[in-house]
Amino acid sequence: MGGNLSSMENDQESSKKSCNILTFQSTAKWKTHFDASKEINKLMVIDFTATWCGPCKHMDPIIQDFAAKYTNVEFVKIDVDELMGVCEEFQVQAMPTFILMKKGKVVDKVVGAKKEEHTKAH
Repeated sequence: MGGNLSSMENDQESSKKSCNILTFQSTAKWKTHFDASKEINKLMVIDFTATWCGPCKHMDPIIQDFAAKYTNVEFVKIDVDELMGVCEEFQVQAMPTFILMKKGKVVDKVVGAKKEEHTKAH
């Protein structure tokens, strides 16, 4: 168990945000990360959010709980105002939008702050 704990601590240290949620302020850094993720068979949850979005703020603690609980899933937060091109690429039209990806392919998409839809699969 000690080995697992130390690897979890390392994961948290490498994260820019608490609870293993990665954030990107640069399209170039996002593209590099996204391209690398295509080679890994790991689920990625992309949270498209905005600082002014009330429903996004409502979902934030829920997503943080998920990130802490599901450590085998990568959680990414993208601010729609900072990376508009990425939002257009994923056809995000409302916030929050959650896109689930595996190996660079969209496997599911949830639009809006509907906690039931986020938890029904678990």
